[in-house]
Amino acid sequence: MKQISTRFSIAVHTLSLIAISPVDCTGDFIAGSVNTNPVVIRRIMSMLKKAGLVDVRPGVGGATLVRDPAQITLLDIYRAVHVTEENRLFRIHENSNIQCQVGRNIEKVLQEELAEAQTAMEQRLAQTTLDQLIHRFN
Repeated sequence: MKQISTRFSIAVHTLSLIAISPVDCTGDFIAGSVNTNPVVIRRIMSMLKKAGLVDVRPGVGGATLVRDPAQITLLDIYRAVHVTEENRLFRIHENSNIQCQVGRNIEKVLQEELAEAQTAMEQRLAQTTLDQLIHRFN
């Protein structure tokens, strides 16, 4: 089974670090906290910058939040790092046998259910701000 991308959790980790330690937030510092390669952090930071969540200073300047943590929701972060492909969190297997009653209908029926599940998850993410999350770290 294919797992959902870890970009979201890395992005939340990154933004949380920037919110609580803005002076120290270089790519290397963040990579050390996430325990990943700095290249991964640079890719995530690029997505976050494009979404208008961070400002990145070239070289060793580090990063800062563009918006107040109370104004950044988990849904904003989720969307910024493109967790879903084609706006679908769940994918359905392809090439079902259309001669079979289930094979002929599974995609349409299951996509309706999965679209509702994705909407519910996204609504939940919209309810939590970065500020609320970082206060839970203490």
